[in-house]
Amino acid sequence: MKKWQLVGSTTVLGTALFLGACGGAAEKSQDSGSKDSKSTESTESADTASKDLKGEVKGDGSTTVAPIVEKINEEFNTEYPDVTVSVGTSGTGGGFEKFIAGETDFSNASRDIKDEEKKALADKKIDYTEFKVANDGLTVAVNKENDFVDYLTFDELKKIYSGEAKTWKDVRADFPAEEIKAFSPDQSHGTYDFFSEEVLDKADVNAEKNADTNVIVSSVKDNKNGIGFFGYNFYQENKDSLKAVKIQGKDEKEPVEATEETVKDGSYALSRPLYIYAKNESLKNNEAFKEFMKFTLEKAGQASTDSGYVALEDKDYEADLKKLDEVK
Repeated sequence: MKKWQLVGSTTVLGTALFLGACGGAAEKSQDSGSKDSKSTESTESADTASKDLKGEVKGDGSTTVAPIVEKINEEFNTEYPDVTVSVGTSGTGGGFEKFIAGETDFSNASRDIKDEEKKALADKKIDYTEFKVANDGLTVAVNKENDFVDYLTFDELKKIYSGEAKTWKDVRADFPAEEIKAFSPDQSHGTYDFFSEEVLDKADVNAEKNADTNVIVSSVKDNKNGIGFFGYNFYQENKDSLKAVKIQGKDEKEPVEATEETVKDGSYALSRPLYIYAKNESLKNNEAFKEFMKFTLEKAGQASTDSGYVALEDKDYEADLKKLDEVK
């Protein structure tokens, strides 16, 4: 938000004591009125600036990041009603395709940008800036009725999602010999890429895939032997009907639950950052987009928390605001 400085007027009093006192009282009243007037003018100026800003902003990308941006956009639209911000949800990969094609001003991502995407942007001479907006813990969940899975190791997850394990007993000897129903986001999602890289050493995920994360959540709910993975906020929104699985990472001695604290400090093995990639040309030439990105970084902490994710430290958002200023 803009801060406006209020400037009061100065007063010269007369030499006569009585007149000076009366004059002083009158002047004080006038001075107060002047300040109130200037305060009103400043507020009106801020409102006018908001109302005067017009333009169009286009974004696309991660369905994981989308809830954060949607909350920010609702508030932005109230303050800047003549700016149209459209945010698609093609997934991280799909969003980068549109970003590379020059169709969007920003791209939401639930993973780091890939080398081939960097090269494609460089080939198109598109400069960009990476802004981190929140932390997420990719959450593995099973059906609420599952009474045997409390935690899984990376090796066990690999057995499940490589297709090696057909039944739960194939995962661990004391699990029941019941067929596993594994669900996953499709390849358009950064969540898919992140899981593939961290758990499967970049191999393909062998599971029933879907572009809609809500369908994956519902599939796990509807299958007693179901298992799926998705962003932390999707679990938070459905925790009454899902069972989160603790994860024992490659170098960890004890399984760790995904919580705000473990995601924030990185002790949860499937913690990850969430990003917005902004086109530098748009930041320089599109006044509406510049203001939207500034607004986003100022509001991202609260919006992340409200969306079920984990906010960054204030200093991290301040560093990104400084980075934004340097681009502009």
